[in-house]
Amino acid sequence: MSSELIKQEDNKITLKIIVGAEEFEDAVNKAYNKIKGKFNIPGFRKGKAPRKVIETKYGEGVFYEEAINFCFGPAYEEALDTFKINPVDRPEIDIEQMEKGKEVVFKAVVEVMPEFTVENYKGIEVDKIEYNVQEEDIQKELENMQQRNARMISVEDRPVKDKDMVIIDYKGSVDGFYFEGGSAERQSLEIGSGQFIPGFEEQLIGTNIGDEVNVNVTFPEAYHAEDLAGKAAVFEVKLHEIKEKELPNLDDEFAKDVSEFDSLDELKADIKKKLEESAKSKATQDLRNAVVEKVVASVELQLPNAVVEKQIDHMLRDFDYQLKYQGLNLEYYYQMSGAKEADLREQMRADATMRVKTQVVLDKISVIEAVEATDEEVNQEIEKMAAQYRQEVEKFKSNIREQELNYIKDNIITRRTIDLLVENAKIS
Repeated sequence: MSSELIKQEDNKITLKIIVGAEEFEDAVNKAYNKIKGKFNIPGFRKGKAPRKVIETKYGEGVFYEEAINFCFGPAYEEALDTFKINPVDRPEIDIEQMEKGKEVVFKAVVEVMPEFTVENYKGIEVDKIEYNVQEEDIQKELENMQQRNARMISVEDRPVKDKDMVIIDYKGSVDGFYFEGGSAERQSLEIGSGQFIPGFEEQLIGTNIGDEVNVNVTFPEAYHAEDLAGKAAVFEVKLHEIKEKELPNLDDEFAKDVSEFDSLDELKADIKKKLEESAKSKATQDLRNAVVEKVVASVELQLPNAVVEKQIDHMLRDFDYQLKYQGLNLEYYYQMSGAKEADLREQMRADATMRVKTQVVLDKISVIEAVEATDEEVNQEIEKMAAQYRQEVEKFKSNIREQELNYIKDNIITRRTIDLLVENAKIS
């Protein structure tokens, strides 16, 4: 095997890769042994026909395509290593010569990250970020706790009002015909939650237990069921129950019930402490983000489309995983939102581009500054992960693959690089 770098322009490199005749012949033999079972040759059991017999019947190049898979990969990897090339996508391959008894010549066009410079990344000026905890913040947290500990009580002496929980039967029709999936019995619904079609919940306000009413609505144009999208519908609704939240009093007894504290003042002091810790953590993270954003914004870099598309792929997989965690999936999301994959990819493009550019710039700075992950830092990170998964450290460590270990090291290097930028920033 041999290779030659024959052209380099912008972020594309053209390689000439040569595989010797003997090496290619060996690859053809491997291809024959792999796929010979696919050929039915009269007079031979399946998979037992000699190579020459198969080539005579189907042509001399019958095994060439599979042979390329055996020989090109190693030759390509060797060429990348020789010229220290880090491709961002699969190469474009052109076979210039492939004949029996001769060396095989490939031309591979490889896309790489364009060259760019990062300068003046030390001394970046940013404003100091502070988040102060106010009395209303503490009160809001108390009210959230109050809501979480509320109980629902039945109401019989008044009509439905906003925020009530109602139990209803309903049956929907369009143009006088009931439609599939448009009916339910004893369905719970919080008025004002936006759970139902726009306009539905508001029309129940003022109704009383036992009332039977017609609710007129129009399905949204982007409704997931295309046969209903944009159409007017009538729902026959019967109201069975009305319930409202009964909030506990914010007093010492409440504090005892929801916490380890004996008084409301102690609970409020604890809430304040936790909010201040959270505010400090957020301010620190936002400052780090501000420094990184300013450094990245100062760098001129046109990213290859391939790396952005890969990042979008990754973000789509993450989004799909989040949906599955909720018992949903991407297909259901597309139906409900009326969007298509192409629409979602386009929505993610700007964020994906910024994520890739940020990581590329940080990687460049880490190389310039020779930032490394020490063994001690790696071990500390592994210990944290083992604790999260409730495993013994040594057992957890023994199961870590090289790829995962490199991921841990890369995260540490990125974090330390950001530390360096923040330490050298001018914070006013």
